[in-house]
Amino acid sequence: MKRIGVYTSGGDAPGMNACVRAAVRAAVYYGLEVYGIKRGYNGMINGEIFKMDSSSVSNIIQKGGTILKSARSKEFMTKEGRQRAYDQLQQFGIEGLVAIGGNGTFTGAKLFYEEFGIPTVGAPGTIDNDLYGTDYTIGYDTAVNTALEAIDKIRDTADSHERVFFVEVMGRDSGYIAIPCAIGGGAEIAMIPEAVTTVESIIDTIRAGWGRSKTSSIIIIAEGEIEGGAMKVATKVMEVLPDMDARVTILGHVQRGGPPTVFDRMLASRLGIACVKGLIDGQKNVMAGTINSSLVYTPFEETITKKKEISQDLIKAVEMLSV
Repeated sequence: MKRIGVYTSGGDAPGMNACVRAAVRAAVYYGLEVYGIKRGYNGMINGEIFKMDSSSVSNIIQKGGTILKSARSKEFMTKEGRQRAYDQLQQFGIEGLVAIGGNGTFTGAKLFYEEFGIPTVGAPGTIDNDLYGTDYTIGYDTAVNTALEAIDKIRDTADSHERVFFVEVMGRDSGYIAIPCAIGGGAEIAMIPEAVTTVESIIDTIRAGWGRSKTSSIIIIAEGEIEGGAMKVATKVMEVLPDMDARVTILGHVQRGGPPTVFDRMLASRLGIACVKGLIDGQKNVMAGTINSSLVYTPFEETITKKKEISQDLIKAVEMLSV
């Protein structure tokens, strides 16, 4: 293998630039030519492909977002779109790909290999931390710390005004952001998709707090929670407790931005190198990840179809620490 391409796809995550940097410099180290592909699969289809070298990735390790940009591509979901992408790669002589993204990115890469034989090694880039085959995904640690910083500030104003705050965090259909934010932020409850938490239990918890002369509370709600987002949950609770002084805060996309933490920079750098080394060693259709700090390669099929379970001990810890 002499030429590889690198691209970022799907939702951006802090640390993606660090991963791009590592992949490019690892390719240079191993004597490969490396090309950047802008805007994910859209850019691949449209030929937004350019030569990169070590200087191309200078001064980006500390930056959030992705210098290669990111996009979701409806056209790549069609056979015609994938044919156009393959034709573009052929023009540049690209023989393998480093894909930085999540489930959708890896699903596309898997299908692309099955149809055209272009091998891909992926790096898990998503703040949701919901990919099977790795303990942590790139951007997760930064997102949790960003959310927790906001929750700490909300705690101050909740205490000052004796209010209940319903705080919605991201995570798609995963509670991986909500749980550490609840434990680290001293929240009374975390509502997550992986565990049933009823509106009635929130009401009981708030009332129990009032019985202990507790004047403020923080309720963390994952955006994919089955009862609905923070606005819906707060509305349901206030119908039963109309005298409660409550506010809703949706943290939203602020969790995706900002400089990556040192943990994310280290993880992204390690996985970027692993992607390039994997291609050289003949790996294909696999995601590079870390489990118990050891580097592992997991087939895309497993990362896409298998569910990453959240620790029941952590879920229990939120309940125990709220008494």
